[in-house]
Amino acid sequence: MKDLGAARKILGMEIIRDRERRKLFLSQRSYIKKVLARFGMSSSKPIDTPSAANIHLTAMFAPQSEEEKEYMSRVPYASAVGSLMYAMVCTRPDLAHAVSVVSRFMGQPGKEHWQCLVTGYSDSDYAGDVDTRRSMTSYVFTLGGSVVSWKATLQPTVTLSTTEGVHGLDRGCKRRGLVERAG
Repeated sequence: MKDLGAARKILGMEIIRDRERRKLFLSQRSYIKKVLARFGMSSSKPIDTPSAANIHLTAMFAPQSEEEKEYMSRVPYASAVGSLMYAMVCTRPDLAHAVSVVSRFMGQPGKEHWQCLVTGYSDSDYAGDVDTRRSMTSYVFTLGGSVVSWKATLQPTVTLSTTEGVHGLDRGCKRRGLVERAG
């Protein structure tokens, strides 16, 4: 046997230890990034306002015309809901209600059901902190119109360009071991 040290991953989830506060966290950040990439959402553009929180889905949104049925036959609805369900069961119980709502329409999902799944918004300012010249990065993800994840943070390094600013947060987190390496 060989001691490989403290576990860093289990079942694809990253294990994060905060020894000071004596806490242990599980993260699926890498998994979520892969899910967004798989469904073509990793480069989604932000819009002015998030979707309304009062969206009410119904079976009446099921495809009616042949054109709608053809469109939905190419949409990976069940795979997207299943991916969200895995995240919900493992580390994100806050997704339970939204996943429950969208999973009701697995038999006949329509465009409205598909479009109400995960929506992400992100923004950053370039050197917005006047004192340190560091950039602020923030994001929010909604599922079925409800906010399920958000964050706003100063990037760990001073950037020399807007391109560098966009990637600064990810590099800083990787350096501190907060995100799983791609691979």
